[in-house]
Amino acid sequence: MLRGAHAISLDSKGRLAIPTRFRELLREECDGQLVCTVDLFSACLLLYPLHEWLGIEKKLRALSSLNVQERRLQRILLGYASECELDAQGRVLIAQPLRQHAQLDKNITLVGQLNKFEIWDSVRWQQQISDDLQALPEQDWSTSPRLRDLVL
Repeated sequence: MLRGAHAISLDSKGRLAIPTRFRELLREECDGQLVCTVDLFSACLLLYPLHEWLGIEKKLRALSSLNVQERRLQRILLGYASECELDAQGRVLIAQPLRQHAQLDKNITLVGQLNKFEIWDSVRWQQQISDDLQALPEQDWSTSPRLRDLVL
Protein backbone atom coordinates (compact mmCIF):
# COMPACT_ATOMS: atom_id res chain seq x y z
CA MET A 1 0.00 0.00 0.00
CA LEU A 2 1.28 3.40 -0.97
CA ARG A 3 0.00 5.97 1.52
CA GLY A 4 0.90 9.21 3.23
CA ALA A 5 2.13 12.63 2.10
CA HIS A 6 5.89 13.12 2.02
CA ALA A 7 7.72 16.43 1.54
CA ILE A 8 10.60 15.87 -0.87
CA SER A 9 13.02 18.02 -2.83
CA LEU A 10 13.78 17.58 -6.50
CA ASP A 11 17.48 17.75 -7.18
CA SER A 12 18.99 19.91 -9.95
CA LYS A 13 18.62 17.03 -12.44
CA GLY A 14 14.91 16.53 -11.72
CA ARG A 15 15.28 13.43 -9.56
CA LEU A 16 13.23 12.71 -6.48
CA ALA A 17 14.17 10.31 -3.72
CA ILE A 18 11.43 7.81 -2.98
CA PRO A 19 10.93 7.55 0.81
CA THR A 20 12.97 4.69 2.24
CA ARG A 21 9.92 2.79 3.48
CA PHE A 22 8.68 2.29 -0.12
CA ARG A 23 11.97 1.46 -1.86
CA GLU A 24 12.14 -2.23 -0.96
CA LEU A 25 8.45 -2.70 -1.77
CA LEU A 26 8.95 -1.14 -5.22
CA ARG A 27 12.07 -3.21 -5.86
CA GLU A 28 10.20 -6.40 -4.90
CA GLU A 29 6.92 -5.69 -6.68
CA CYS A 30 8.16 -4.16 -9.92
CA ASP A 31 11.95 -4.46 -9.87
CA GLY A 32 12.11 -0.69 -9.38
CA GLN A 33 10.38 -0.06 -12.72
CA LEU A 34 7.82 2.77 -12.67
CA VAL A 35 5.84 4.83 -15.16
CA CYS A 36 5.03 8.51 -14.70
CA THR A 37 2.31 10.40 -16.56
CA VAL A 38 0.02 13.39 -16.09
CA ASP A 39 -3.15 13.48 -14.05
CA LEU A 40 -6.13 14.37 -16.26
CA PHE A 41 -8.02 16.22 -13.55
CA SER A 42 -5.41 17.84 -11.29
CA ALA A 43 -2.15 19.74 -11.75
CA CYS A 44 -0.03 16.81 -10.60
CA LEU A 45 1.72 13.74 -11.95
CA LEU A 46 0.91 10.08 -11.40
CA LEU A 47 3.72 7.62 -10.67
CA TYR A 48 2.74 3.97 -11.09
CA PRO A 49 4.65 0.79 -10.30
CA LEU A 50 5.05 -0.94 -13.67
CA HIS A 51 2.57 -3.76 -12.93
CA GLU A 52 -0.12 -1.18 -12.05
CA TRP A 53 0.62 0.81 -15.21
CA LEU A 54 0.29 -2.30 -17.37
CA GLY A 55 -3.32 -2.59 -16.16
CA ILE A 56 -3.94 1.03 -17.22
CA GLU A 57 -2.39 0.34 -20.64
CA LYS A 58 -4.66 -2.67 -21.08
CA LYS A 59 -7.69 -0.45 -20.46
CA LEU A 60 -6.33 2.23 -22.81
CA ARG A 61 -5.74 -0.37 -25.51
CA ALA A 62 -9.42 -1.36 -25.29
CA LEU A 63 -10.51 2.19 -26.14
CA SER A 64 -11.42 3.08 -29.71
CA SER A 65 -9.06 5.31 -31.66
CA LEU A 66 -12.11 6.31 -33.74
CA ASN A 67 -13.89 7.86 -30.75
CA VAL A 68 -12.59 11.42 -30.30
CA GLN A 69 -12.79 11.46 -26.48
CA GLU A 70 -11.20 8.05 -26.12
CA ARG A 71 -8.44 9.01 -28.56
CA ARG A 72 -7.74 12.19 -26.57
CA LEU A 73 -7.42 10.18 -23.37
CA GLN A 74 -5.01 7.75 -25.03
CA ARG A 75 -2.99 10.58 -26.57
CA ILE A 76 -2.54 12.44 -23.29
CA LEU A 77 -1.88 9.53 -20.92
CA LEU A 78 0.31 7.55 -23.30
CA GLY A 79 1.95 10.59 -24.86
CA TYR A 80 3.19 11.80 -21.49
CA ALA A 81 3.96 8.32 -20.12
CA SER A 82 7.62 8.08 -19.20
CA GLU A 83 9.41 5.04 -17.86
CA CYS A 84 11.38 5.64 -14.66
CA GLU A 85 13.76 3.34 -12.87
CA LEU A 86 14.60 3.42 -9.19
CA ASP A 87 18.37 3.97 -9.05
CA ALA A 88 20.76 2.57 -6.43
CA GLN A 89 20.08 5.59 -4.17
CA GLY A 90 16.30 5.15 -4.42
CA ARG A 91 15.77 8.09 -6.79
CA VAL A 92 13.71 8.39 -9.96
CA LEU A 93 14.23 10.92 -12.72
CA ILE A 94 11.09 12.83 -13.68
CA ALA A 95 11.21 13.84 -17.35
CA GLN A 96 11.35 17.56 -18.10
CA PRO A 97 7.99 17.68 -19.99
CA LEU A 98 6.28 16.11 -16.97
CA ARG A 99 7.96 18.50 -14.52
CA GLN A 100 6.92 21.40 -16.73
CA HIS A 101 3.31 20.19 -16.99
CA ALA A 102 2.93 19.95 -13.20
CA GLN A 103 5.01 23.10 -12.64
CA LEU A 104 7.37 21.23 -10.35
CA ASP A 105 10.30 23.15 -9.01
CA LYS A 106 12.32 22.13 -5.96
CA ASN A 107 9.77 21.52 -3.20
CA ILE A 108 7.34 18.74 -4.00
CA THR A 109 4.96 16.47 -2.14
CA LEU A 110 4.74 12.77 -2.93
CA VAL A 111 1.30 11.45 -1.99
CA GLY A 112 0.52 7.74 -1.72
CA GLN A 113 -2.78 6.75 -3.32
CA LEU A 114 -2.87 2.99 -2.62
CA ASN A 115 -1.62 1.74 -6.02
CA LYS A 116 0.23 4.85 -7.22
CA PHE A 117 1.80 8.10 -6.09
CA GLU A 118 0.71 11.62 -6.94
CA ILE A 119 3.53 14.13 -7.36
CA TRP A 120 2.58 17.72 -6.52
CA ASP A 121 4.28 21.07 -6.30
CA SER A 122 4.15 21.59 -2.51
CA VAL A 123 2.28 24.91 -2.70
CA ARG A 124 -0.31 23.43 -5.08
CA TRP A 125 -0.67 20.40 -2.79
CA GLN A 126 -1.44 22.59 0.22
CA GLN A 127 -4.01 24.52 -1.82
CA GLN A 128 -5.60 21.30 -3.12
CA ILE A 129 -5.90 19.87 0.40
CA SER A 130 -7.40 23.13 1.65
CA ASP A 131 -9.93 23.11 -1.21
CA ASP A 132 -10.79 19.45 -0.60
CA LEU A 133 -11.27 19.94 3.13
CA GLN A 134 -13.58 22.91 2.50
CA ALA A 135 -15.62 20.95 -0.05
CA LEU A 136 -16.12 17.85 2.13
CA PRO A 137 -18.82 19.28 4.43
CA GLU A 138 -20.71 20.48 1.35
CA GLN A 139 -20.58 17.05 -0.28
CA ASP A 140 -23.94 15.40 -0.80
CA TRP A 141 -22.98 12.04 0.65
CA SER A 142 -26.38 10.52 -0.19
CA THR A 143 -25.67 10.53 -3.95
CA SER A 144 -23.06 7.78 -3.68
CA PRO A 145 -23.62 4.62 -1.64
CA ARG A 146 -19.85 4.02 -1.63
CA LEU A 147 -19.19 7.44 -0.09
CA ARG A 148 -22.06 7.06 2.34
CA ASP A 149 -20.68 3.70 3.52
CA LEU A 150 -17.23 5.20 3.97
CA VAL A 151 -18.29 8.01 6.27
CA LEU A 152 -17.55 6.97 9.83
